[in-house]
Amino acid sequence: METIVSKIAIMLVPALLAIILHEVAHGYIAERFGDPTARLLGRLTLNPLKHLDPIGTIAIFIFGFGWARPVPVNSGNFRRPRRDMIWVALAGPTTNLLLAIFSALLLRGLGVLDQGSFGALQTYIQFTTPVKMMLGFSLYINILLGVFNLIPLPPLDGGRVLIGILPEHQAALVSRLEPFGFVLILFLVFFTDVWSLVLAPIINTLVVFMAGPEAPMVEQSIRFLFGH
Repeated sequence: METIVSKIAIMLVPALLAIILHEVAHGYIAERFGDPTARLLGRLTLNPLKHLDPIGTIAIFIFGFGWARPVPVNSGNFRRPRRDMIWVALAGPTTNLLLAIFSALLLRGLGVLDQGSFGALQTYIQFTTPVKMMLGFSLYINILLGVFNLIPLPPLDGGRVLIGILPEHQAALVSRLEPFGFVLILFLVFFTDVWSLVLAPIINTLVVFMAGPEAPMVEQSIRFLFGH
């Protein structure tokens, strides 16, 4: 029981920030381009109750990634719907990338402090170890969400970017995949080698690059949380 509580304590804040700020970013950029839908529906808020999807939240604690309820966007309010939608779609993964960079900088900063006199103090170690594990998980989940959402299939952000840059005829064909997109994504991830051959290497490379000498701490965090 104590281990489960520890895992939830480490995962909760980074996971909530990763998925909520991802969605808020979509709504914020949409409003900048003329669509106030998210604000009018009360979705430009950090209140988790406004964003969380029950299944997506449970998935975070089981699989290490999840999702929130998508922020509604009405592209009909945009001046240039196809172009503006590209920026709205990119806002989510960009936010995750920035959160990953911020987490990596804090993690590296604590690593530098470890080399000083504080690093030998038991009280310091007891305080910083769970913080470093939170930062390690934050770095991991934000990179995962950023990369995963750039898969070029609707309804993911990468799919919306693809629709925005393709010629109209091809874009219309891709947009027809949206009702089946989530099923296709699950099939690709769980029944093909896309995860092991493409996504996982990209995610791991980015984690190691950003974490630098603190990469073992990220690995330790993931091993503690998910047993691998």
